[in-house]
Amino acid sequence: MRKTILALCVLCTAPFFSQAQLRVAITGGAHLSTVIETNNLTGWDTISPNYSGRLGFHGGFSADIPFSPTSKLFFQPGVIYYNKGRKFDQVSDTTQTIIRRKSEQFVNYVDIPLNLVLKFGSKTKIIIGGGPYVSFFFSGKETGQTYTRTGIASSTENADLPVGKMPGQYQVVNYGVHGLIGLESGRFFITGNYSRGLNDFYNAVDYTGTFKHQVIGGSVGIYLGKSVEIIKKPKDKDKDGIPDTEDECPDQAGPAVTHGCPDKDADGIADKNDQCPDQPGTVANHGCPVVDTDKDGVNDKDDKCPTVPGLPKYKGCPPPDTDGDGVNDEEDKCPALAGIAKYQGCPVPDTDGDGVNDEMDKCPAVAGLKERNGCPPEEIKQEIIEKVNYAARRIQFQSGKSILLPSSLKELDAVAVLLKEHTDLLLDIEGHTSADGSAAFNQKLSEDRAAAVKKYLVLKGINENRLSAKGYGPSQPLVPGTSSAARAQNRRVEMKLRN
Repeated sequence: MRKTILALCVLCTAPFFSQAQLRVAITGGAHLSTVIETNNLTGWDTISPNYSGRLGFHGGFSADIPFSPTSKLFFQPGVIYYNKGRKFDQVSDTTQTIIRRKSEQFVNYVDIPLNLVLKFGSKTKIIIGGGPYVSFFFSGKETGQTYTRTGIASSTENADLPVGKMPGQYQVVNYGVHGLIGLESGRFFITGNYSRGLNDFYNAVDYTGTFKHQVIGGSVGIYLGKSVEIIKKPKDKDKDGIPDTEDECPDQAGPAVTHGCPDKDADGIADKNDQCPDQPGTVANHGCPVVDTDKDGVNDKDDKCPTVPGLPKYKGCPPPDTDGDGVNDEEDKCPALAGIAKYQGCPVPDTDGDGVNDEMDKCPAVAGLKERNGCPPEEIKQEIIEKVNYAARRIQFQSGKSILLPSSLKELDAVAVLLKEHTDLLLDIEGHTSADGSAAFNQKLSEDRAAAVKKYLVLKGINENRLSAKGYGPSQPLVPGTSSAARAQNRRVEMKLRN
């Protein structure tokens, strides 16, 4: 068991000694160990004062590892042998047969403290720290004596304490917390120490209780030599002399020039990046030799048109002509629209945007009609406008209705004749009312009257696509005021010609 515990201690602390900076100290000192016990025994308050601590010593090794070259915080693991346990001494009334009982419970451990320590000062430093610890049961002894008035009546000793989790056995592993404070000067240091167990180290036989170690003491120590810088040899799985951390192919041996990766053709390009790993080539050609049949500077391997000279930007092919107009895209200002060379590959322009290109447009700067070769329509003759306006002023309806009076039909017939004679003309019909009555009624009446005029002209053979009808209600009066004359003038239909 002792050999196993020592091996575990070495395994637990070995990783700490592979750091970049390390000082190792030998340390030891004296301490008082007590046991903090709670139980369900009757009269425990009168029994517990008979227990006392055990004076013991401790000694072992500790490491001192800074977190950085200038850090004030250090990691201090250690391997320390400790005496722990307690004593019992109860004296009874001399009138009784048994006048005294004594016992000792001595247990020894190998502690592994894992402390974080802060150091303040320059030459002489104040040190303070703490951390968890793990203890491994190492050895122990239990003794007991019973005294009568005539001397020792009985004496027992057990130097091979049982370990385990059953009643009367000691736990193999104990853990707790540890704290320290002290001074350090050069290679020497002195500290006061305190530790407290957090789990039970013992199982009582015939009652229920808890048993935890408590240790208070002091230590002195000396660091062995100067701090040592340990350089750990880097791993190199493929044994090619390049550390795995720098080796791009850690499982395959290769030269340094390819960062540790294989290079079968020795062209300085790793096989994993070499598109021709068995033929020496160039970096520019991805490890392949250069072959350029059409001499355009793009090797055949990458040339999409290996027999036709082209450009590298088009992978060895000539510049494309997307719209097929004979002007290649590099010179074509309209590569997606077929055009002519005269306009750098663009279609013939239409400056005025009338749908007639400039080469066919007789009025290229003025929007016009296709029927007039791009020129605008001629102005409507004033006499025709006057005839339509004259007819409009004479259109009348039944009062408050959209029924045309017979006298209006003759005027509309004349308008229909004009529209048939001038087929390029369009007519906008507008209905207007006075402000008498509700706005909604007037709006509806103006719309219906404009529609009635349009309907009549359609009946007279005018294409309805040449006609529009819209009502404005009383919103656009000709004259202000509410007199009978003003209202009469505002009730009207207007007809406006346009091309």
